Amino acid sequence: MKIAFIVGEFPVLSETFILNQITGLISRGHEVHIYGSRPDDMSKMHPDVERYQLLKRTYYVPSIATNYLVRVLKGLGLIVSNLHKSPLVVLRSLNFFKYGKYAISLRLLYSVIPLLPPKQYDIIHGQFGMHGIEGQVFRDIGAIKGRLITSFRGYDISYYVQECGEDVYNELFVKGDFFLANCEFFRQKAINLGCERDKIVVLRSGIDCSRFQFKVRSPNLNDKIRIVTVGRLVEKKGIEYGIRALAKVANVHPNVEYNIIGDGYLKEELHLLIEELRITDKVKLLGWKNQQEIIDILDNSHLFIAPSVTAQDGNQDAPVNTLKEAMAMGLPVIGTLHGGIPELVQDGVSGFLVPERDADAIAEKLIYLIEHPHIWEQMGRMGRTCVEENYDINKLNDKLVNIYQLLATSPPQSNQAELPVVRANRKYINP
Repeated sequence: MKIAFIVGEFPVLSETFILNQITGLISRGHEVHIYGSRPDDMSKMHPDVERYQLLKRTYYVPSIATNYLVRVLKGLGLIVSNLHKSPLVVLRSLNFFKYGKYAISLRLLYSVIPLLPPKQYDIIHGQFGMHGIEGQVFRDIGAIKGRLITSFRGYDISYYVQECGEDVYNELFVKGDFFLANCEFFRQKAINLGCERDKIVVLRSGIDCSRFQFKVRSPNLNDKIRIVTVGRLVEKKGIEYGIRALAKVANVHPNVEYNIIGDGYLKEELHLLIEELRITDKVKLLGWKNQQEIIDILDNSHLFIAPSVTAQDGNQDAPVNTLKEAMAMGLPVIGTLHGGIPELVQDGVSGFLVPERDADAIAEKLIYLIEHPHIWEQMGRMGRTCVEENYDINKLNDKLVNIYQLLATSPPQSNQAELPVVRANRKYINP
């Protein structure tokens, strides 16, 4: 099959779930093309990007200037140099009446340039809800052809809906051919927003278990208990509560060390919190690491925390991959009663679950684990079993291919009645 992935920035270290699908499809003999934006920083990339030569399969949107006059002048150049490839598509991308700010800002014009002349695919896969909307528009104006499938993964079905309104996906739910959610929690959200129940299934986000070797965890006498969290330093990851919990644990067990892998806009704020709690000798913000560096740190750690919370803007997490990776490697884990995490962690069996924003509860479970190391092995084995059975990327990629094949060979939907014109203030693209 010939498959188009519509993404945001690519490649991004924090989105291995997309990378795993791409490499899995290529390994199975399918042709994959990637459409997205070039990240500002490409100094750290997953080794699979080079191994599979993915940059050669990636088609980037031309850079869009912040200054509107510069953007217009460059846009005129793009029109002149690309009009002959598909005059109708270029002109439709400038339809201000139908596409509002998306067209007025010239973002639609810039976005379709990599697709010219128009492309034909078996499957068009929008990797988040907003990219599904993009795929729908690209298909409507004739820039791309194929069956459209959209994945809901987290912030697109939580924060994005709160920001743009509960009707933001109405047109996509009608025009889209099929939908995936990475957990039941988000599938139900999509259904509540208007997605037909029969048009959406759960396809979990997987990891390559063979890359994460299981090891029985046990404390070393007279050595530190190493605790770790992996995640962006943003509100929904709840890192603040992990830090506050560690401060409480350190009062009882001073031989603890907390390593936090990731970066983000809260970095300075978290630095100040660590200083305020006087635990600079015990908590380290390690910044971004590539996958092998993360594996090495996990391999030398004892316990894992995923303190995710619902952010003030409504943003929520699915069962995060870094939590799966820790479980696959045998670390006892502590997660929160948040989003899709309870679908991954069975409380008291493969880890512990605590309420959101509850540093005391996290501290209590950490102290319990530190004082009861004999349960680490069983909990770690149960975590590994759960990930192998439910989140193995090879099994999940086989399911993805089956879904693609069924969709590609099934008859198209009956012609839908013409939908209302896209609102002039469409919110899914920033002006």
